[in-house]
Amino acid sequence: MLCTCSPRGMVRFVVLWSVLQCCWAQVLYTRPEQIHLALGGSSSELVLTWSTFNATDSVVEYGTTSLNLRATGGSSLFVDGGSLHRPQYIHRVSLTGLQAGQRYMYHVGSAVAWSDLFFFTALRSDASWSPRVALFGDMGNENAQSLPRLQSEAQQGMYDAVLHVGDFAYDMNTDDGLVGDEFMRQIEAVAAYVPYMTCVGNHENAYNFSHYKARFSMPGDDGANMFYSFDLGPVHFVGIATEFYFYLQYGLFQVLHQYEWLQRDLEMANQNRAERPWIVTFGHRPMYCSDDDGDDCTHSESITRVGIPYLHLFGLEKLFYDHGVDLELWAHEHSYERFWPVYNEETRNGSTASPYTNPRGPVHIVTGSAGCREGRASFRNESLPFSAFRSNEYGYTRINIFNSSHLYLEQVSDDQGGKVIDHMWIVKDTHGAYP
Repeated sequence: MLCTCSPRGMVRFVVLWSVLQCCWAQVLYTRPEQIHLALGGSSSELVLTWSTFNATDSVVEYGTTSLNLRATGGSSLFVDGGSLHRPQYIHRVSLTGLQAGQRYMYHVGSAVAWSDLFFFTALRSDASWSPRVALFGDMGNENAQSLPRLQSEAQQGMYDAVLHVGDFAYDMNTDDGLVGDEFMRQIEAVAAYVPYMTCVGNHENAYNFSHYKARFSMPGDDGANMFYSFDLGPVHFVGIATEFYFYLQYGLFQVLHQYEWLQRDLEMANQNRAERPWIVTFGHRPMYCSDDDGDDCTHSESITRVGIPYLHLFGLEKLFYDHGVDLELWAHEHSYERFWPVYNEETRNGSTASPYTNPRGPVHIVTGSAGCREGRASFRNESLPFSAFRSNEYGYTRINIFNSSHLYLEQVSDDQGGKVIDHMWIVKDTHGAYP
């Protein structure tokens, strides 16, 4: 059909059509996603982090019966290091002065778009209560087998915090960061409801760990999310970056800086043991394991344990032992392994009948079987002499710190529908330097 409009009308039509095409081509991504909580400077402070793909304000509306409270923060532009250089805006807002034990509802966003409604329970800042923590490592976007059960339990209020001990998404930078984005959407079902505390693993190494540093918001200013500590009930938790020892191309200074910070932090924690008697560390690569994959922990002089090869500088085992660390949590191996109290490859049980009662060395746990595309680990036929229990079933670990003297730990098998396949009590009359 021929157009019978005037030349002026035709010009108007072309201009209007061009404007409409421009509007249709520009898609805005202002709705918040990848929402997660973390502890702030104290247990009464929480930090909310989320992403948008266009610039917006950073606002949290929250309250106990209505969204009558408001907090604001800011955002920073993060650009993935891949070939597409995909950008996103990562928002952070701190909530302070929260009332302990009070349940809050909240949503995040701005005037242009809000998230769904979530909730959390504010934690107590004193030491006289019993925190419940879920922990695991090595969970991927693909085959995250433990995630649905963790989601259900977190939303039922079974946990006060979660520790993800390194290795996220497999990998966050894959497909120009798209895998990382989807993984952060997946864990939102847990992390938007309880503080999701993290440490870095080897699968975060791309671009000097830039995805990990940008996406999470751990407390403290010293370590840029890479190392930090926080108090929870009667426990002083210490998160570390074992990867500094394995990626020296990013600088030896990182190893030294963390080690000096650890010395100061553990000294202060020991001065405060009357109030917070337990010291629990968590880092990705273990000192000990009995897997058959040839990883660092399978060697007698593992780097995490004794320090930089040949020089034996900045080793962590003696540092933790000298400061009376009670429990050391690790991942990396896609398995679960519980050890007898150990130091320098020597079993240091409290007694033959009660090995975990007043142990003479730290207890090590490896829990890296949450599920990822790399599958399960396998073990050597003969375990280490100080290995007490091991399993390669998919699952995760629960810890309940009952009081100043009793800590309970159990391993959940997701393969067996949530069955507890291992458990132990650590009982200590006193905390501090080992005999």
